[in-house]
Amino acid sequence: MAKIKLRGMTWDHRRAVDPLIAAQEVFRKRHPDIDITWHSRPLSGFEFTPVEVLAKTYDLIILDHPFMGQVAQSSCLMPLGTSLELHDGDFVGPSLATYRMAGQIWSVPVDAACQVAVSRPDLMARIGVEIPLDWQQLLGLGHLARQRGLWLAIGLKGVHSLMTFFTLMANLGTPCATNPEEPLFEIQAARQVLNLMRSLLAFCPPEAVDWNSIVLHEQMASRDDLVFCPAVYCYATYAEADNNRPLRFHDFPGPLGPRGSTIGGTGLGLSASCAHPEAALAYARFAAEQKTQLLFARHHGQPAHHAAWEDQAINDHFGCCYRDTRTTMDQCWIRPRYDGYLRFQEAAGEVIEAHLRGKTSETAMLDRLQHLHGAT
Repeated sequence: MAKIKLRGMTWDHRRAVDPLIAAQEVFRKRHPDIDITWHSRPLSGFEFTPVEVLAKTYDLIILDHPFMGQVAQSSCLMPLGTSLELHDGDFVGPSLATYRMAGQIWSVPVDAACQVAVSRPDLMARIGVEIPLDWQQLLGLGHLARQRGLWLAIGLKGVHSLMTFFTLMANLGTPCATNPEEPLFEIQAARQVLNLMRSLLAFCPPEAVDWNSIVLHEQMASRDDLVFCPAVYCYATYAEADNNRPLRFHDFPGPLGPRGSTIGGTGLGLSASCAHPEAALAYARFAAEQKTQLLFARHHGQPAHHAAWEDQAINDHFGCCYRDTRTTMDQCWIRPRYDGYLRFQEAAGEVIEAHLRGKTSETAMLDRLQHLHGAT
C-alpha cells in the first residue's frame, strides 16, 4: 500500500527544524502509512509570506499568529476547534488565544515566545549588579556598563522596532489599538515610549538598529561587550550548554514591571487544500500532545505546552529560561491580527526604525504610523 505523503514548511533555525525532525520517528511508529517531508525558509519569509501562497504547496505550515485575520478571511487553513481537543490552560500565556479568530481555532501552538530580557552572566558578574527589574534600573545598568567600556543591547531592525514599541505601550497600560478603525495610540503615551526607546539606545552600540532578534542573540553570544538586552523574542537554545558563551533569560524589565510583552511563538496550521486531511489532522493531534512538546524541548525546541515550561530537567537544560520568564509570558499582549495588518507591520517597523536612526522627527513619524494604521 502506497504511503500518504505530506509536505511541511517551517522556518530555518534549529529551534524550528530540529524538534520536527526529532519527532518524525515517534510519529512514524504510530502512523507508518504517513510520510512527512519538512522544508524551511528564512525568518524574513516566515514573517511576511502570505499563508494562502504556502497553503497551495504545503500541507503542514508553521506560521505566526498575525496571519490569523488573513487566514480567517480566506479560509486557506482548516479550522481545528471541532477536530482537536485544544484548551487554553494546556498552553502558556495566551498562546492558544492567538490562533483563535472568527469563532475558530486555526493552528496548534507548538512554540511559545515573547519579548523578554537576556544577559551575559559573565559580564553582569564583572559589573557586580543584580538583573534590572524595571526601566529605571535598566538605565542605571547602562551607566555602569558604559563606565567599563560595555554596552546594553537591543535589536531594532524593521519589525523589531514596532514590537518593542508595542510592548512598551502595553506595559504602560495604554496598548495600541488592534482594530484599524480606532486610533492606533494615545499620543502622549506614544511620545513617552519613544523617549524610553531613545534613552535605551543611548547605551547601545550604533549597530543595534541593524539587528533582528536572531542577530542580537548571535552578537551577545559572540561579542564580549554586550551585557544586557531588556526586550527580545527569546531563543532559549542560546542558553544551552553547547554554546561557547551561554546566555541567560529574565523577565521583561518594563517601566511597570513584567507585563505587556508582545507575544510571538508559532502554530501549526493545516492547509485547506490538503489532499489527505485526516493524515494532517493526525499529525496536528500528535503535535499538540504534552509528550510530543516535551520531546520538542529536548531537541532545541521552545514548546508552548505548559508542561515543558514547568519541567525541571528542561529548565536545567535551558538555564532556567522558562521558569525565569514565565511571569512575563503569562502577562503577554496580543498584537493586531486583522486582515491586512501585516502590510502595516512591515511598513510601520521601517518608519520607527527610520526615526530611531534620526532620519525623521517624532511628530512626522507618529503621524505616519497613524496614517498607515488607518489605511489598512
